[in-house]
Amino acid sequence: MSIVTIRNVEFFNNPARFLDPYHFRVTFECIAPLKDDLEWKLIYVSSPGNEELDQELDDCLVGPVPVGVNSFEFEGLSPDPSKIPTEDVLGVAALILTGSYRDQEFVRVGYYQNTEYDNEEMKAAPPDKIQFDKLVRDISTKLRVTRFQIKWDVVPQSQGLPAAGAAASAAVPSANDLDGDDDSKSNGVVS
Repeated sequence: MSIVTIRNVEFFNNPARFLDPYHFRVTFECIAPLKDDLEWKLIYVSSPGNEELDQELDDCLVGPVPVGVNSFEFEGLSPDPSKIPTEDVLGVAALILTGSYRDQEFVRVGYYQNTEYDNEEMKAAPPDKIQFDKLVRDISTKLRVTRFQIKWDVVPQSQGLPAAGAAASAAVPSANDLDGDDDSKSNGVVS
């Protein structure tokens, strides 16, 4: 069971210029108080076959995190154009938001991002040298969420408490735990 569940990710600037920062709000629910902060990262993936080219655009720590619905605004830098192979600039790339607790990734939200020129002439006949100031990006509203089981160090508030109207029980001691002299015990019953 996950202690934290993403409820919504809202991009404030979509579509946008390729070189504009990403600006969005993450809304999530937490069902137990956390001892440590949550870490969120925004990653740009231009070449799916080469993880070394992934760019971590920004990260942030969020905490303390109270029980309930929480949200925060996140702003991440645009990708560094010099780190994107020319053949991977135009077309589809991936944008990934990850959530971690104590260095354990518990959620990954992936989006497709389409990058193209902002005018029909350049779309039809792209220049040999990429002109990043003429590019626009559009993040797809179709997303892919992957959840990972991690070891949370907390217990949801609803666990461990009896439900309303439920009978509570106490631990039953063993015969060896009862006080009294050995002579006064008979088959675990105090006489």
